[in-house]
Amino acid sequence: MTRIDFYSLKDDSRGDRFLLTCRLAEHIHAQRLRAYIHVPDTQQAHHMDRLLWTYKQHSFIPHGLATQVDREWTPILIGSDGDPGNEHQVLVNLGTEVPTFFDRFERLLDLVDLDPAVKQAGRERFRLYRNRGYALEHHQIRL
Repeated sequence: MTRIDFYSLKDDSRGDRFLLTCRLAEHIHAQRLRAYIHVPDTQQAHHMDRLLWTYKQHSFIPHGLATQVDREWTPILIGSDGDPGNEHQVLVNLGTEVPTFFDRFERLLDLVDLDPAVKQAGRERFRLYRNRGYALEHHQIRL
């Protein structure tokens, strides 16, 4: 069964869920795991791609848009088309909906920031997962 962790930002955080994704991607890569970052549309996919390039001045997180890179050699993929390919280790959800393919992953990181609509959608996803019997962990983060 997929392990589900919700990450929400504390009220005094300065960043958003995209910046939090950079932090988590760095941690995922350090553990030598693969991740698929699911975003709702191509505009947000390009935004996430740019952020990962500039996240830290002296570090590199190997990543790319799933439709533009060799998936086999790219450990952190960003996609908006709902096709995670063969990925199955870590799914990072930046969307407001439950990804239809989440249960094929070993772990789901569902991120919520301070935007009221994003928070409300996160609460609904949390309830849905809980009602389906998933054990949920919640982590509050300050950026």
